[in-house]
Amino acid sequence: MEILFAASEAVPFATTGGLGDVIGSLPQAMKTLNMDCRVVLPLYEDVPFELRKDMHFVTNFQVPVAWRNQYCGVFETVLNGVTYYFLDNEYYFKRKGLYGHYDDAERFAFFSCAVLEMLNYINYMPDIIHANDWHTALIPAILKVLYACREGYRNIKCVLTVHNIQYQGPPPTELCKDILGIPEESYGIFEYKGDLNFMKAGLVMADAVTAVSPTYAQELKEPYFANGLDPIFNDISGRLSGILNGIDTAAYNPKTDQNIFQNYDSEDLTGKIENRHSLQKMLGLPEDNQCFIIAMVSRLVEAKGIDLVRYAIQNILSHHVQFILLGKGDWMYENYFTELAKKFPGRLAVRIGFMNDLAHKIYAGADAFLMPSKSEPCGLSQMVAMRYGTLPIVHETGGLKDSVRDCSNKNGNGFAFQTFNADDMTNALVRAETMFRDRNAWEAVMKCGMTTDFSWKKSAKSYQKLYKSLLV
Repeated sequence: MEILFAASEAVPFATTGGLGDVIGSLPQAMKTLNMDCRVVLPLYEDVPFELRKDMHFVTNFQVPVAWRNQYCGVFETVLNGVTYYFLDNEYYFKRKGLYGHYDDAERFAFFSCAVLEMLNYINYMPDIIHANDWHTALIPAILKVLYACREGYRNIKCVLTVHNIQYQGPPPTELCKDILGIPEESYGIFEYKGDLNFMKAGLVMADAVTAVSPTYAQELKEPYFANGLDPIFNDISGRLSGILNGIDTAAYNPKTDQNIFQNYDSEDLTGKIENRHSLQKMLGLPEDNQCFIIAMVSRLVEAKGIDLVRYAIQNILSHHVQFILLGKGDWMYENYFTELAKKFPGRLAVRIGFMNDLAHKIYAGADAFLMPSKSEPCGLSQMVAMRYGTLPIVHETGGLKDSVRDCSNKNGNGFAFQTFNADDMTNALVRAETMFRDRNAWEAVMKCGMTTDFSWKKSAKSYQKLYKSLLV
């Protein structure tokens, strides 16, 4: 079985977040199941030289974009056993940054067309193309409308994974004519509420649609979560499923992590105590063994539940706790927590920015990890925190609900609150603090979280089963 992953980013080549982590890990996990998985990406200017130097030129061709043709070069490299193709067009991709350009719609429409056209020029024809988010969501639609009758293409199946429905790629409808060359009778496939909608086109034409967690797959059928596409998700419910993402368990391993102060594992937690003390010292917090350390590593935006924290933080700090916040986002939140930290020295430590080294130290040194997201398609931080024996406190939504089992139930590995409410969040924090005072009970839950399997192996098997079902 041959699978081609089409995506806009992948670790370690170019990434801005969770999508890049998935594309950097899932194909490698699929390789362990003896599947020929390859990845195709844009060749951005941001791809580091040390990764470019191992690429070799394969071929070039012209991509038909309506009334004109555009150059596309193909470069290839192999990393950790996975073959990566990079599509080169300097007009579209020789720029700083992956996204945020005025013509992003045109850039990724070109990329989607180029992915399909590339198959005519390389010695590889996949059984399945696995598209990801709006940037490549046009591929299933373009395949069915423009390529299905071509030799070699008619048997290709398409899977589309929705990582975050907030981003749908809504450019003007004229792009159908000017870039894609879509015949007028097919406009309806690509149009939604008067505009071209990349995600809608992919959803209706993909052979299977997945969301990055089972709960998120169900939530997408509701107006509150679907960002206007709930009628489409309900229409395709028979082709929609949810598969929980995994994490890179080698990169996030307290036994071998070189970013933390001292290594440890679930069999010997003494190193966890040293990480705790060293983190307190590093951040200027008193080395208090009895203090309950709550941490957040998050984008500071409304969707991450920052308003709940802002509302409740002074009440939280009235307890015997220390609160650590690392993140970057809206200026309003950055300013508020920075100023508040000045009023609560020794209890609130705030660091603005994205600092991977410090994030690892926080995962290892904190007692609890707070994720009160309003919505969370999957979330990775809660899984990483558990890997380090730091218990998550989460709002029950999306992947948070699927990965965190509340301690009120058997085999609990964290704490959860059901309603998006500051008081309910505070109650969950108080429950966690109360259990923290019972060291035996706390360590039992720590070990449960540390031994929960969040590797990509489980997810890979679910995708393998899905792929096989499409090819019978």
